[in-house]
Amino acid sequence: MRRLSRFLSSLALILAPLGAIAASADDTVTTYTLDNGMDVVVIEDPRAPVVVHMVWYKVGAADEPPGASGIAHYLEHLLFKGTDKLAPGEFSQVVADNGGSDNAFTSQDYTAYFQRVASNRLELMMEMESDRMRNLQLDGTDILTERQVVLEERNQRTESDPGALFGEQRNAAQYQNHPYGTPIIGWKHEMASLTLDDALSFYRTYYAPNNAILIVAGDVNPDEVHELAKQYYGVLEPTADLPDRVRPQEPPQLAERRLVFEDPRVAQPYVIRTYLAPERDPGAQEKAAALTLLAEVLGGSSQTSELGRRLQFEEQTALYTSAFYSGTSYDTTTFGWIIVPAPGVTLQQAEDAMDREIAAFLDRGVDAAQLERIKMQLRAAQIYALDSTQGRARNYGVALTSGLTLEDIATWPDLLQAVTAEDIIAAAREVFNRNAAVTGWLTAPETVTEEAIQ
Repeated sequence: MRRLSRFLSSLALILAPLGAIAASADDTVTTYTLDNGMDVVVIEDPRAPVVVHMVWYKVGAADEPPGASGIAHYLEHLLFKGTDKLAPGEFSQVVADNGGSDNAFTSQDYTAYFQRVASNRLELMMEMESDRMRNLQLDGTDILTERQVVLEERNQRTESDPGALFGEQRNAAQYQNHPYGTPIIGWKHEMASLTLDDALSFYRTYYAPNNAILIVAGDVNPDEVHELAKQYYGVLEPTADLPDRVRPQEPPQLAERRLVFEDPRVAQPYVIRTYLAPERDPGAQEKAAALTLLAEVLGGSSQTSELGRRLQFEEQTALYTSAFYSGTSYDTTTFGWIIVPAPGVTLQQAEDAMDREIAAFLDRGVDAAQLERIKMQLRAAQIYALDSTQGRARNYGVALTSGLTLEDIATWPDLLQAVTAEDIIAAAREVFNRNAAVTGWLTAPETVTEEAIQ
């Protein structure tokens, strides 16, 4: 689970609307759009002669065709294969030879590639990254080799971890129709059947300048970055028939889903519940702001949050409690809580204690002093987040590829400060709908047996 401070650190941005060539409200940020539709964000930070170069594609696991789960993450791996200019593996070797580092990552809503190098190596990074945007060369051998790599990654990260398997089952129950219910890495049986045609079709459609955002942060000059971007990215052909980003949405959910995941490898049982919740939408972020503060009030700090203070310290019912919410999601997201019971406390007793405490919180409302303290902490977190060049670059990419506009993100800090105690309780009452909830128990088999007897 993400703590709210980490969430805010990843979202504290000062941005302005994209234009043909425009300076943002933050005079260290410049934005423009190339003629082929590629958006560019430049963040100046001259503290060290280093640059972070990132390309974000507005496509992720939730955009995959049915039956081809895992293709977005699979293609991320394949992009490190060769082009007409670079042999397989040469991209990362060139970055390393120039003293830099590179990597990539895939989410439900985006796929991103980045390099961190000396500032005078920026042009080389643009040359190589723009090359593989449109000129990837794959064959049957590449497909088979890398498919085995991602299958092994799933074995290591998911199949060997009962908590990860539990999370997959809960997500699948949470989203009855939306593709967020499918794991990013893919279902194993579908991953094993991915083909060269699957990869190339996805690549040719979505890896295009009009579906990408270039972010350059560090010791750079915006005008020089603009010229380089035009030289290397501006000459690439856009996808003429780029499909609209429309996904299947959730029908009305009419009944709570409950599941018990038993695995002998579980050392610490816990209860977790998630509810469908609104994401941060362009021009309509007020509910998301209230939910952000609700997560912190309920479960941000074990020492000061409502759940931690009462269940961990006063009642000693729980070893750990938390509430969590992330609004940076292209479609409907979730709000949730988790409780790890103290020794001698059953999962049912822990769940009952959590439900009782949340009901009491809704009746008594938000403590004014606690809310003021949290707002001050959020403001500080937003300031501290500006200290990381790479973090700021990543923040821009996450926000923009999740459907937010620069203007929306610019207003986010003030929206958080404007949230009232009444707003928080109203948001909680709206979201805490058991018909749109999934409650899960993770436990070893013998734990369930003992509780069933009791």
